[in-house]
Amino acid sequence: QVQLVESGGGLVQAGGSLRLSCAATGRIFSINRMGWYRQAPGKQRELVAGITSGGSSNYADSVKDRFTISRDNAKNTVYLQMNSLKPEDTAVYYCNAQLNRLFSDPLSVYWGQGTAVTVSS
Repeated sequence: QVQLVESGGGLVQAGGSLRLSCAATGRIFSINRMGWYRQAPGKQRELVAGITSGGSSNYADSVKDRFTISRDNAKNTVYLQMNSLKPEDTAVYYCNAQLNRLFSDPLSVYWGQGTAVTVSS
């Protein structure tokens, strides 16, 4: 069974930094795209950043130049370095991965359980 295990959330003051990690475990043949989404109270889940297996990345406009996504393909892990955090970054952050468990499987999407990030002003 595939699981995405997130870590690194917490409480930080505005202007501070946090680093989120998400490791995909279980039987995995290959991982295509990995990403981070977030959902603030009363709002829809939104894409924060995504990265392909080749390292191409994209970001939401609201986090460009502050957040950096990276991945370690050997460890099936994706990271999100968050700098210059703002109160509006407060949300539950979810890891996402498109992967196939076997060579013959189609790509399926998996989600982590979420990790809370709270930025105080």
